[in-house]
Amino acid sequence: MTLPDAPWMGVVLAKEANFYRVCLEAPDTPILLCTGRSRLKKIGERVMVGDRVRVEEPDFTDGAGVIAEILPRHSLLTRPPVANAQQIILVFALAEPSLEPWQLSRFLLHAEATGMETRIVLNKCDLVSATVQQEWQERLQAWGYNSFPLSVTQNQGFGPLHAALAGQITLCAGPSGVGKSSLIQWLIPDLSLRVGAVSGKLQRGRHTTRHVELFTLPNGGLLADSPGFNQPELPPDPQALPAYFPEIRDRLQQGACQFSDCTHRDEPDCQVRGDWERYPHYVKFLEEAIARQTHQQHQPDAEAKVKVKITTDGQRRYEPRLESKKYRRTSRRLRHQTLQDWEINLDDS
Repeated sequence: MTLPDAPWMGVVLAKEANFYRVCLEAPDTPILLCTGRSRLKKIGERVMVGDRVRVEEPDFTDGAGVIAEILPRHSLLTRPPVANAQQIILVFALAEPSLEPWQLSRFLLHAEATGMETRIVLNKCDLVSATVQQEWQERLQAWGYNSFPLSVTQNQGFGPLHAALAGQITLCAGPSGVGKSSLIQWLIPDLSLRVGAVSGKLQRGRHTTRHVELFTLPNGGLLADSPGFNQPELPPDPQALPAYFPEIRDRLQQGACQFSDCTHRDEPDCQVRGDWERYPHYVKFLEEAIARQTHQQHQPDAEAKVKVKITTDGQRRYEPRLESKKYRRTSRRLRHQTLQDWEINLDDS
């Protein structure tokens, strides 16, 4: 049946080609497969996964509808493209593969740059001793993060995680092979995900998630599974890097450095430099960010050599500009003129 028009509100769960799967906020309503009004494209608005939208012309018999309006967003990520997410959980394994502090720090910087609350899930805790679990929890607490040790295979430790996910839009991220897809499968029993095996040679998993999608949790929250990425990018501005370390933020609250632009490396009376575990991580990431910024500044024509295309999911894609003659096809007019010149030369001969 088709109900009369009403202010139907919903959340975009996924994008499929030119259609969007929308979960309406009204109870006992099916998920609709919606199109977007052409007006949205004309004014430059793109529907993103996680958007709260107003749906018109809902047809509950055919499960169809039309997205007429995108409500204001509270947050927006471009990688992965998700709107209105409220927190990030980083999934890492305590064993198989073992937890690598440098890799975890890089993921934490990428998460901190979003401005959302970051939580850490320590999976496969059944493969290590209780002492190792406690050591890692205390270690991460010193970094400024609470952690959730659990085991998907043994069904252990899910109570605190359920409470943290309730009523929230959560982005789930982490390296491959740590059991991220298996964790989501356990949180959402009706969901069927391809679980990638861990590569025995590289101790990494094969990428099994190919797109961003929101899944409804039994406790009322939404969980976004994002494509795995092994090396998250560092923030582009080196001066913003200290703000993404909770240890540095705590030290700066206790006292200011002598210089307002202190890099916390060699400056005198620095309040940050000291004997804390992740200080070498900060120095290494800072040097990497500075080197990348310097490299970009010495290439002023980089923008002229590439063109930017905005994909339908809001991501930027860079393509080379075809400026060289070897990439361009000769025009038919020029080819015709060349043939005429050959004919004239042959006649003269």
